Amino acid sequence: MRFDIAVGLLLLAAVVAMLTRRLHLPYSAGLVAAGLGLGLALRPFAPAISLTKELIFAALLPPLIFEAAFSLPWKNLREDFRLILVLASAGVLLSAGVTTLGMHYLAHWEWLSSALFGVLIAATDPVSVIATFREAGARGRLLLLVEAESLFNDGTAAVAFGVVVAWAAGRGLPALQVAPIAILMIGGGVMCGAIVAGSVLVLAGHTQDHLVEITFTTVAAYGSFLLAEHFNFSGVLATLTAGLMLGSGSSGVISERGREAVEAFWEYAAFVANSLVFLLIGIHGARQNLLVVWGAACAAILLVTLGRAVAIYPCCWLFSRSKRRVPMGHRHVLFWGGLRGALALALALGLPAQVARREQIITVSFAVVAFSIFVQGLTMKPLLRRLGEVGKAG
Repeated sequence: MRFDIAVGLLLLAAVVAMLTRRLHLPYSAGLVAAGLGLGLALRPFAPAISLTKELIFAALLPPLIFEAAFSLPWKNLREDFRLILVLASAGVLLSAGVTTLGMHYLAHWEWLSSALFGVLIAATDPVSVIATFREAGARGRLLLLVEAESLFNDGTAAVAFGVVVAWAAGRGLPALQVAPIAILMIGGGVMCGAIVAGSVLVLAGHTQDHLVEITFTTVAAYGSFLLAEHFNFSGVLATLTAGLMLGSGSSGVISERGREAVEAFWEYAAFVANSLVFLLIGIHGARQNLLVVWGAACAAILLVTLGRAVAIYPCCWLFSRSKRRVPMGHRHVLFWGGLRGALALALALGLPAQVARREQIITVSFAVVAFSIFVQGLTMKPLLRRLGEVGKAG
């Protein structure tokens, strides 16, 4: 993307932020709507403003993941870690399975196309509703569960997608090799993140310069992601690991002034990345012809919603008799707050050209993302108020 175009999009994002705050609307929905309008108005310039997997993965995804992981309170995360792992592993696989079966039998897609769509759309992206939660006054455990579950299940979905793509590439992947490949991608990603974060912590301990400390965290966010992707490991899990390690392990290593500067920097970096992502989603959506795939799109929206319900309610039920039980109100918010976004579209755009129904998968993915942003996103705040989850700390 050209620099002048990026500056123009940031100006538009700032104006949209002001308007949505005045109108008490979700920022992400306003951005996508603005992107749709811009895409329709500037069709001749479409090639200069394009949403690609490379742009999302290499530039926009690392700061979003790192900032969210860096700000997660490790003590509270550790208490709910088993619950989050169940939601992010079994939950994602259940959701992907429901969508895969449904797209094959209802939309009559081939098994491979159904499986690819099922795993890529299983990646929830509640980044767009986290701001809504905070604006509405929700905090404490509910906010932690929403943020942490989304981060970890993004990693699971990305790994599952890599395995299915390997199968789609015709490598003849035996069932017995699926688990080792998944373990390698997960373990390799975590290891890359730990190595980069550990190195940064060692270096950061030798300086009190807050600008240098910000630079080190930038290297950790992007370096961990790029290192893992270079070895075909999970870049999402690498950056997630780096963010968690630096967020929880930098106390006493990064100076007090440096900590404040780092948090302010990454809050802004996430704002920029988030703004560009949702504007580009809208611009990309203006080029989609949803009428061609309206039947498959409607089926996908229903199946993804059903899959999310199957992922959340049974998994939370497993902890009903434990100290970490999830109140029913929290379960409803987790279910309805499972928005799809940038990662799902990035995976769809990165599908190999030879994959059957590739263009349909991309278009249907956008339909699901648009539904989640406009329907689920716009109704999130009323749902929080209805369930009495506004202002709760636990």
